[in-house]
Amino acid sequence: MHPRAVLAGFLWGASSLLAQEVPPPESPLSPREDAIEQLLSERESPAALQKAIEAARNLKVSEQAILEARFLFHVDRAEDKEIAALLPEFLTLKDKFSLDESETFACLDDWLAVTEFVHALDALEKNDKDGFKRHITEAFWLSPRQATAFAPHIERIRLMDAMKTVRVDLGKGYADTITGQPADFGTIIGTKKGLLLHFWSPWSQECQATMADFLISTKYLLSKDVAVASVLPETSAKVIADAKAMLSALGEELSGSWIIDSKKNPVSEQLKIQSVPVVVLVSTDGKVLYHGHPTDDEFWKSLGKMNPSIVRPEMRSGD
Repeated sequence: MHPRAVLAGFLWGASSLLAQEVPPPESPLSPREDAIEQLLSERESPAALQKAIEAARNLKVSEQAILEARFLFHVDRAEDKEIAALLPEFLTLKDKFSLDESETFACLDDWLAVTEFVHALDALEKNDKDGFKRHITEAFWLSPRQATAFAPHIERIRLMDAMKTVRVDLGKGYADTITGQPADFGTIIGTKKGLLLHFWSPWSQECQATMADFLISTKYLLSKDVAVASVLPETSAKVIADAKAMLSALGEELSGSWIIDSKKNPVSEQLKIQSVPVVVLVSTDGKVLYHGHPTDDEFWKSLGKMNPSIVRPEMRSGD
């Protein structure tokens, strides 16, 4: 699972609470209630959120409720950096929280847990792992029912720690997905600066939906001296046949290398691939430089370190 899927549920019970509080159709909302509902449900863009905030302020909605809405906006959009930037405001309100003014939280502990979570993300942004562990543990203690919301961030830390000792064998043999001919990562890299491993499946709806964007990125990265190999982690005859059919249908749009993972000591197992799509950026000596979802900002930062001329391209379907 990518964190985005879980973060949508990180409303601390807000969705169910809001559903209970919305009046039936025969009882229309007051202008203030309507502004609050719009504020809490806005996800389109920062500009749209700001417009909703201004409308809420004009109707005397509390700054605490507005902060809650901003938090939820960034949570649903998986914007960890923006969430971390809210920390000073959360700390300012930490001891001033009013349950009567809250539009989201059912109890004080949930508010305090959110504050600890924001503090944990701030520590993560500063690469303070001890601080992250301390604050995320406190968030767990205050609101254990939100474990599924905290877990992706903990998994991210543990995964990157595990990857520090991993070295991908660039000489190991694989098979080309379409032709069945031998292939290896070292040959695929050649003289390029590094290798992007893209783990995918024809049975993944997300992989299907984002394939056009991935192909755009592949062509761009190849032009920037980064090799790209898409790895099929599943090795059943059915999934391989479906992968071949999907790739054949792409025709001339297909770029990069496409290989099937080995059954013995698969690289997907070595890299702890549990869902797709996942990308792993590997150096020319097999060191893991990035491991995560292809839409994460950190992925493009890691590519930029490999080649400073790399910038995130415009996608066909957007993020």
